[in-house]
Amino acid sequence: MADTIITVQGEFELTHPAERGAVRVTVGYEGEQRDEALALTTQRHASLLSELRELHNPQTGPVTAWSSDQLRVWGDRPWNQDGRRLTPIYHAEVGIEVTFSEPTALSDWVGVVSMLDGVTIQGVTWTLTEARRQSITQEARRRAVENAVAKATVYATSLGLSSVRPLALSDPGMLGDGPAPGQPVPLAARAMSADFGGATLALKPEDITVAVQVHARFAAS
Repeated sequence: MADTIITVQGEFELTHPAERGAVRVTVGYEGEQRDEALALTTQRHASLLSELRELHNPQTGPVTAWSSDQLRVWGDRPWNQDGRRLTPIYHAEVGIEVTFSEPTALSDWVGVVSMLDGVTIQGVTWTLTEARRQSITQEARRRAVENAVAKATVYATSLGLSSVRPLALSDPGMLGDGPAPGQPVPLAARAMSADFGGATLALKPEDITVAVQVHARFAAS
């Protein structure tokens, strides 16, 4: 009796609390005087960078990395409701991205700088450390293979077969059976919740989800 071929998809997800948070900040002013908008932006930007340098330590944090964009200055002439061009308005803006080693430190810093004139918080991206990401991904891959074996075993026993032998194992779509129905996102920061109670900004990241899929083929007899 010829072997019965069983092809399955194994999958597994692991979650872990975020270990790093990268916050994007914009510093900017506008006004009728170009020099004034530029000076205010430059001063606020320099003040923030001075503080970040004191907090920066790549190994221990709380700031493990930071970067700053080029300063942008431009002007425009808005229209009023009667269709007449108004006095030119000048803008100055610069972006800063700061990575914190722990969510609490990020929340405290954002709660302070978000109250400063000329500062806008654009958002936060939550991540894991590279070592943690690799460790969790490896574990999720192992568990996904176990899931594939368990599925194939159930299918085989449902057919009255008792022996299951692996023939092939691959990432989705690589067994030659056509495109995969959907590729997983290996790492994703699901969401960020913010509470603007009073002068305090509380940021609580959700867990980072690591999702892995594998395709496997077995011979059952």
